[in-house]
Amino acid sequence: MSLNIRLGVSTWLWTSPFQTETISLFAKIKKMGYDAVEIPVEDPALIDVIKIREALEANGLEAIICGAFGPTRDLTHDDPAFHQVSFDYIQKCLEISAELGSSFVAGPMYSAVGKARSVSPEQRKIEWNRAAENLYKVCQMAAALGQEIALEPLNRFESDLINNTKDLMRLIGDINHPAAKVLLDGFHMNIEEPDMEMAFRQAGNKLLHVQVSENHRGTPGQGQTRWDSIKRGLEAIDYQGVVSIESFTPSVKELAGAVCIWKPLAESQDAFASDGIQFLKQWAKD
Repeated sequence: MSLNIRLGVSTWLWTSPFQTETISLFAKIKKMGYDAVEIPVEDPALIDVIKIREALEANGLEAIICGAFGPTRDLTHDDPAFHQVSFDYIQKCLEISAELGSSFVAGPMYSAVGKARSVSPEQRKIEWNRAAENLYKVCQMAAALGQEIALEPLNRFESDLINNTKDLMRLIGDINHPAAKVLLDGFHMNIEEPDMEMAFRQAGNKLLHVQVSENHRGTPGQGQTRWDSIKRGLEAIDYQGVVSIESFTPSVKELAGAVCIWKPLAESQDAFASDGIQFLKQWAKD
């Protein structure tokens, strides 16, 4: 049974941060056969929305907007000033998404990436409730622009709050807003999910976006990922969105350090993208 999906790739595979000049990658991405491009918004000030929209249209690509949540963007922080920084940033991402014709902003926006600690149950509850309350506000911001949010679980080394689909669905229940939806990333799932098919079933019709790489963040098809389990899960919920490769280039040291990629994962980043889409096309068809 073939999956009725579209295939995408993140510009993080080649460069960081995304800026207007990054549109030079779009023609290559389209030529490789991709339908969509993930645009990671690290600094909204670097993005000329008009030029990017023109480049997307010229190359026939769909945009997926992903947020980048460093230490200053933390909706669970004890200092409310951090919440406001997050709100301001997410608002800009939502505006970019709306202007580029996308319908949601994706990412682990409940907390700062890398915030992984052992805290008391009391502190955990405080931060959980803070995340739910602040994300409800984010959902209101999104809905005002006709947008939704796709929240992403991260593995235990990158977050102590939301590590798997079960955690995320409980948080979405506590947010209690129709704009709160799901992004699942196969890399994190390989670490945290005992059954990938079941995880997709748990997400159900709230799943807006899927990211993939291999268990070692390498090229799809060249690792130990249970692609059969992912496919069964997507088939079970009739997922018809984008499945997008997300990995990173070791040549941008700050980005590579943040995701602990210390050496190349492919012969070249172009080979990563080219080999990856060929595998995914066959996987989706078989």
